[in-house]
Amino acid sequence: MIKAFGYLRVSGSSQTEGDGFPRQREAISLYAAAHGFRITEWFEERAIPGKTEWDMRPAWLEMVAALNGVDTILIEKLDRLARDLMVQEHIILDLRRRHVNLISVAEPDLCIDDPSRKLLRQIMGAIAEYDRAMITAKLSGARKRMKAATGRCEGRKPYGFTDEERANIERMRELRAERMSWHDIAELMNIDGKLARSGKPWIGASICKILKRA
Repeated sequence: MIKAFGYLRVSGSSQTEGDGFPRQREAISLYAAAHGFRITEWFEERAIPGKTEWDMRPAWLEMVAALNGVDTILIEKLDRLARDLMVQEHIILDLRRRHVNLISVAEPDLCIDDPSRKLLRQIMGAIAEYDRAMITAKLSGARKRMKAATGRCEGRKPYGFTDEERANIERMRELRAERMSWHDIAELMNIDGKLARSGKPWIGASICKILKRA
């Protein structure tokens, strides 16, 4: 059987507890079993809404660094890779240069080097990008209407609003300055009893997001 990695990605914090990861894992597992692939490791990208920069995808960077001996990555759908056309095409080009096959199990032939498939892939990428932009525009309009009607639309305060949270951010920065990985920082924060705002243990992706925003 051919060794492969499975890459899962959700773009909102609410989706990490929902059906996103189980659905993607099931679709990839079924495709792998039917086509002779063995998933040797899963990589989950958690709750980084709207972010496309490489340094905001720790799971992707970890996966690419671990590719030694593995030349295939399976994803559920193209829009789980990115909902930005430029990012989508850059990822595919980067993997091609590394001689790594990317397979979207819902659209298994879209990433091959064929002009017609490339055109279709880019059209689908543009549609995904448009959908994301429309959602953003709708949310922005709703906030403006609420503010006009009530005089306020504060939403949830970003992490770092309280003294305790600011102290936690400083601790994260200190650990990052020591060249610790996002995962190791999360583990150390949890060991010290400094849990996330939700009361749940930290994960590396959340710490990465907070420090980049801070």
